[in-house]
Amino acid sequence: MKSSGPNYKKIYSDLIFKKHPEKYQSCSSILQKEVLSTLDVIKLNQIIFTSENLETSLFNQKMRSYDRVTIIEILEYQKKNKLSNTKVAEEFKLSRNSIAKWKKIEIK
Repeated sequence: MKSSGPNYKKIYSDLIFKKHPEKYQSCSSILQKEVLSTLDVIKLNQIIFTSENLETSLFNQKMRSYDRVTIIEILEYQKKNKLSNTKVAEEFKLSRNSIAKWKKIEIK
């Protein structure tokens, strides 16, 4: 069986053990999952690279893309926690306009 993408579980496990062993405890619950979702990868990034500078953070944000499953997860998170578009955008470092656009697309 051929894998459809990168093995993020292996990548992040290796990264944590080699470069940031002190952060293993914070990441262990996510790394124990069978398959990591896009949101899991984002959470791992936030845990591991907390001291990112602003320029790097802005560049990384521009390069993100979200698959349909992740978009649905984010929108369900918003409904479950009764958050505004602004609050969800702040939490996931997204644009409010992206959230609004996704909601329009999901309704159709």
